[in-house]
Amino acid sequence: MDIGLILAIAHHLAVFTLVGIIAAEFALLRPGIAGTRLSQLAKIDGAYGGVATLVIIVGFTRVFFGGVEASYYLTNFAFWAKMAAFVVVGLLSIQPTLSLLRWRKRLASEPDFTPPAGEIAASRKFLHGEVAILVLIPIFAAAMARGYGVA
Repeated sequence: MDIGLILAIAHHLAVFTLVGIIAAEFALLRPGIAGTRLSQLAKIDGAYGGVATLVIIVGFTRVFFGGVEASYYLTNFAFWAKMAAFVVVGLLSIQPTLSLLRWRKRLASEPDFTPPAGEIAASRKFLHGEVAILVLIPIFAAAMARGYGVA
């Protein structure tokens, strides 16, 4: 059994799932969102956190048990640039998540609640930032896979 291959497949599937979740959030978070759509978006955002955690766990496992020397990753600036981009995406995701939690709580007590357009616009700016930085991750990954970034 090729553990490196299995970990690579698992990592790629988790990353593609994460991208799909961000795309779903981007599509759903619009002015006028309310009711079941708002609840659905909050659940999708919860899945985002779970899948992001899975990406980290599988990625960590891949670095240390994936068949390539860990030093290849740990001394590679493209790897660290990819990690930094992932952290920035995670940090940018905090504001929309907190907004969704707050809105979901209001929705529970006010069934007709619709988030204010200004708050949605603010959260969308963070999503735009997530998408912009997310684009860098496969660029750094491709560079790393081709040997760029090795010290």
